Amino acid sequence: MSTDAHQSHTKEYLIIFAILAFLTVVELFIPAVEGLSKLAKGSALTIIAVGKAFLVGYYYMHLKDEKPWLRFIACIPISAAVYAIVLMLESVYR
Repeated sequence: MSTDAHQSHTKEYLIIFAILAFLTVVELFIPAVEGLSKLAKGSALTIIAVGKAFLVGYYYMHLKDEKPWLRFIACIPISAAVYAIVLMLESVYR
């Protein structure tokens, strides 16, 4: 049994929650911005979504505490998803 005291992560989780909430509000306002092309709006929304997915995976799924090789393995499907999104955006705006 470990003799180390368990460190509370409540403050860290609340900060990440606030960041995710802020990014969600930003996502809601991006489509309403006039003067931005569809490509710019789609790209901004995609970048924010990937950033939010990173935050959830890194903090709430505890990837920050894992070994580097496991983090790399977790990044492979994320990379595939980003690639698929880029392909879809490219085909939509042809």
